[in-house]
Amino acid sequence: GYVLDKPVTELCLTCICEAISGCNATAICTNPIKGACGIFRITWAYWVDAGKLTINNEKPDSQRAFINCANDPHCAADTVQNYMKKFNQDCNEDGEMDCLDYARIHKLGAYGCGLDKDMPYSYQSTFDECIENYEDQGFV
Repeated sequence: GYVLDKPVTELCLTCICEAISGCNATAICTNPIKGACGIFRITWAYWVDAGKLTINNEKPDSQRAFINCANDPHCAADTVQNYMKKFNQDCNEDGEMDCLDYARIHKLGAYGCGLDKDMPYSYQSTFDECIENYEDQGFV
């Protein structure tokens, strides 16, 4: 279940993480019913769509498989990679599939990432600021 061909760069993952949660690893969830878990704020449905990745050879159908993966930064990042690989699309219609599209897909979902949908201001501004900081440092 781990991704070999990873469409999302480490830098892009970092900025999505910053935008969605401030990469706050202490704000974990212990109950999938509460919604979004881990540094990428992954929902149960997102995890299922991404292939139900697990850690430590845990069975995907075990009671804590989702929570354990979503709260583990590596498993969560691989879950994002799988989701983007599955739902890769040009959300902003600029002719390429890139980090801007992945940020929209992550926040708005695979079928709601088009330009007719607005990104939440705090998410978009934090994401843009993160990307700009890396550009200023010559990483992009």
